[in-house]
This record gives sequence, structure tokens and C-alpha cells, in this order.
Amino acid sequence: MTDGKHLGALSAAYAATRPEEVAALYDRWSQTYDADMSAAGYRHPTICLALLTRHLPRGAAPLLDAGAGTGLIGEWLDITGYPKVEALDISQGMLDKAAAKGVYTALHCLAMGGPLPFADDAYAGIISAGVFTSGHVGAEGLDELIRICRPGGVIVLTVKNTLWESGFAARIAELEAQGVVTRVEETRPYVSMPGEADTVPSRGLALRVN
Repeated sequence: MTDGKHLGALSAAYAATRPEEVAALYDRWSQTYDADMSAAGYRHPTICLALLTRHLPRGAAPLLDAGAGTGLIGEWLDITGYPKVEALDISQGMLDKAAAKGVYTALHCLAMGGPLPFADDAYAGIISAGVFTSGHVGAEGLDELIRICRPGGVIVLTVKNTLWESGFAARIAELEAQGVVTRVEETRPYVSMPGEADTVPSRGLALRVN
């Protein structure tokens, strides 16, 4: 069990209504984030990594870790054979922690949900763990990730059930019907933080860009 510190920080982040609020909360949280998430048994990074390695060849580059936080996934991507990964996060404090790990080739302090300053087809793959959730980014953030991921590339993301049921599932189905993406894998819903009470389940998705 955690001491409740983490749950308070996460609840505040979910309740934030403006990107600058979210950024400030994560800036403050960055000092203890890794320890708090470890205590909560945070599963999103591991599940996203498993999905990515199953559907994107080792060495594919460059990748974008969209919502990189302190760089939990970046470290593991480096170990498992993805040598060129860029980090994007709304919080400079979190990115400073990620930078110290020395595994990212570039760091971008940006909010998701609107236009991103990257070229079409810029990335071979994108991983986005714990971003599509309450108070963070909704289905509107998908289109830009698809635009900047090259055809044949893979986007791996997690989606909280509340978001899934309030339009995200319908948007994925629509994109599939239009031939924009193919859903290559979808996990069953799982609890992302077993160490916290009353956590709403999420699911992992792997989408191939057509």
C-alpha cells in the first residue's frame, strides 16, 4: 500500500482543468514521482513496452515517448534495443528528471491535444502511457499522433475506461472504418495501479498506421 501521497497528487492532476495547472502539478510531483509510482505498482509502462516490442521491430527509429514523464519507458526502450527515442511532456520538471537518465535524443516540453510542431510521418513508432485519461488528453489527441507516425508505424497507448466509454472507442472504430489505422491489439481492461484503492481500469491498445 502507498501512504496516500501519490493518490493525492494524481487526484489533483485528474481534477485540473487547464494545461498549465497540469504542468504545475507534475512539476511539483516530479521529485517523488518514480518512488510513488513504484509503490503504487504502476503497470502502464510495462504493458506499453510489451505491446510495442510485439508489433514494432527492434531498432525502429525514431520513436516518440508522448507523455514521457520522468522517463520510465525511455530507460526500458534503451535496454530493449530502441536506440533513438525522443521525449514529450507537458511538465519541464518531469522532463528534467527524464533528461538526467540520459536515454532520450531530444526533449520537447509540449502539451498534447492540439497541433504538435513535428513533420508528417516523423516517427517510426509512438508510445503514450497514462496520457489518455481523466483531466489529461481525450480522443482529440489521437489525430496528431497518427499524423506524425509514418505509414506502417505503430502507436501504443493506454486509455482509461471512463474515456473509452465516452467517445474514445467510437473514435477508434471510426478511424478503422476509414482505413486510417488498424487495431492490431487491444488488452482486456486492467487496473494500472494495484496499490491504490478505487482505480478505474484502463486498456492498452496497439494501432498500426495505414
